[in-house]
Amino acid sequence: MRIIADAGKCCGHARCAAVAETLFLLDDSGYIAIKEVQVPPDMEALARRGVRACPERALTLAEDDGKQP
Repeated sequence: MRIIADAGKCCGHARCAAVAETLFLLDDSGYIAIKEVQVPPDMEALARRGVRACPERALTLAEDDGKQP
């Protein structure tokens, strides 16, 4: 599973990082600092929660086979 971020949609609410700061890295201004990150299998539930927490829908999940979960 991968997290894909659209930095242009990020408004800096940081709700994703509040769920899992190790997956959702932010820059010094509080905006998402990743474009894509591989999710360790033991953190998939946190990744899903962090993506759902984004009010701007700047984050999506993709399975390793390219499909959306």
